[in-house]
Amino acid sequence: MHELSIAMAVIGQVEDAARAAGATAVHTVHLQVGELAGVVPDALEFGFGLACAGTVLEGARLVIETVPGRAGCRPCADEWAVGMPPDLCCPVCGTAADELLSGRELQITGVRFADGTAGGPVLEPTGGER
Repeated sequence: MHELSIAMAVIGQVEDAARAAGATAVHTVHLQVGELAGVVPDALEFGFGLACAGTVLEGARLVIETVPGRAGCRPCADEWAVGMPPDLCCPVCGTAADELLSGRELQITGVRFADGTAGGPVLEPTGGER
């Protein structure tokens, strides 16, 4: 279950941000997960809950925003939702997708500390557009 290692990496980054902000507890972590990122959101939430024990994130809530996969076709300028399993052929002209526009994201988009202050993104985007 690689979701546990992802949860641990997220916790490490948020702990660093909390330390830098002087926060002693974290209330909420907001995370974008692309539907093509190969991450099972329920497993990530479960791993996050387990891995938070004994950290400044203990009791924190994980809010996952799923980002749909979208692809684009240069020849006909169409853009479409690829779905799952992904359909990477243009529905208009049948050409293979030139690029994935979204759906590979795996990034922290915000943190709310227990004192009410907020932190912005603490990880660099790993893929896709925002």
